[in-house]
Amino acid sequence: MNSSPVTAPARPPVPENPWLSHTVRIEQIVPEIAEVATYELAFVDSTIAATYQFQPGQFNMLYLPGVGEVAISISADPRSRERWAHTIRVAGSVTQSLARLQPGATLGLRGPYGNPWPVAACEGRDVILVAGGIGLAPLRPVIYELLANRNRYRKVTVLVGARTPEGLLYPGQYADWKAAGIDLQTTVDRASPGWLGNVGVVPQLLDRMALPAPQETVLLVCGPEVMMHFTVKSAQRRGVPVENIWLSSERNMQCAVRLCGHCQLGPTFVCKDGPVYRFDQIAPFLKVEGL
Repeated sequence: MNSSPVTAPARPPVPENPWLSHTVRIEQIVPEIAEVATYELAFVDSTIAATYQFQPGQFNMLYLPGVGEVAISISADPRSRERWAHTIRVAGSVTQSLARLQPGATLGLRGPYGNPWPVAACEGRDVILVAGGIGLAPLRPVIYELLANRNRYRKVTVLVGARTPEGLLYPGQYADWKAAGIDLQTTVDRASPGWLGNVGVVPQLLDRMALPAPQETVLLVCGPEVMMHFTVKSAQRRGVPVENIWLSSERNMQCAVRLCGHCQLGPTFVCKDGPVYRFDQIAPFLKVEGL
């Protein structure tokens, strides 16, 4: 049993030259859902490929010359040594340009940056991952990590919500995750013909869950802010300590090194102090309208 507060992981070091981009090649593009695809990237320089590492929850800056940069969470297995998956939604000029590229094209990558999920501190506890829409992408590396060390954690639950069944991310992996010992539950806001699963918002799945040891439960949440808000409310009603609730916020990250100021959130900067925050550290700022 482990009822002590979940401590933050050590802040990972930033690259020696945080402005230096390395060339990566698109090895494969996997369509996921509407306007979303996963790009499998490989470093052209084999030395960089051999030394690159990241922790679940961190992000990279992807650079297209003449277009710009965009911050994208890494959705790969942390143990990967050949390809690095980034699940990208078309949402602006850089991602629109990325969507026009084909396998074999090259771009720049710098990183990784940001604070990771507290995976190691979850050992000996029940772990609940809650994802809304594309919020499952930053949490997928956590799932890989939990599965690689499944005996170190107690019950692992993954709750996934989307607007429609067609919006559920990575459905082809659900059966494997379940077979490996994860309790995976899905829900949609609006059912399509033939959908026999849950209908409703994802926090309702948490409302219905049995939590035999809320003081020993860790909640990792990523998705739209309104979803995260109500998920946290549900967890608090169930007795999960605020110190055990962690959110990922990816607001306005542009430089990744706390220089431009665009991602300032209260006294913090998302690119450096986030994107993963313990809830009680970020809660006062989430209540400020327009911040």
